[in-house]
Amino acid sequence: MDSTPSVERVWRTWAVKHGLDPEHIADQAHGRRSIETIRAVAPELDAEKENIEVEQMEIDDKEGVTALPGAAELLAHLPADKFAIVTSATRPLAVARLGYAGIPVPRYMITADDVANGKPSPEPFLKGAALLGFNPADCLVFEDSPAGISSARSAGMKAIALQTTYPAEQLQDAHAIIGNLADVKAILRDGSISLEFAPLSLAQR
Repeated sequence: MDSTPSVERVWRTWAVKHGLDPEHIADQAHGRRSIETIRAVAPELDAEKENIEVEQMEIDDKEGVTALPGAAELLAHLPADKFAIVTSATRPLAVARLGYAGIPVPRYMITADDVANGKPSPEPFLKGAALLGFNPADCLVFEDSPAGISSARSAGMKAIALQTTYPAEQLQDAHAIIGNLADVKAILRDGSISLEFAPLSLAQR
């Protein structure tokens, strides 16, 4: 889903409250657990306390949270036991945003609550693969942030970047870059999934 407007509003508001650079903070927040963003940009603050406040602000701010093109259609087409959402949001926030975007909560989901180290650590995606019962090398990740791409690659997975949050030049560590999930066609054959898409560019491998 596209939660960029909400993320940026919340983090800019939080930054101003603490006398920090709103643009810098908003840029740092994408694709990372909020508590890790707070620890990185304001180590002098009580991260646990601030994180509770930020999370509630994000849950309350639903304006502009929408499904990205093709997301609902692709997920509805995939078997429920073949994919997981791996997100830097907490479970309450992820469930709220899925609801705002009109996307059903999937059977399998790894959230900020399930890991000790968020993206760019490989832990979130490794736990996602384990949850599905797959080897990491057999998993394909769609990501829209540099931290998420780094996480996926560190986990030994192929990473396809979505150019929905960051420009292509910041997504070059992905194996390929596409516009959005509307560019992806899933074909199911004998229990296997084939994905077809035309990349905008091939990044480093």
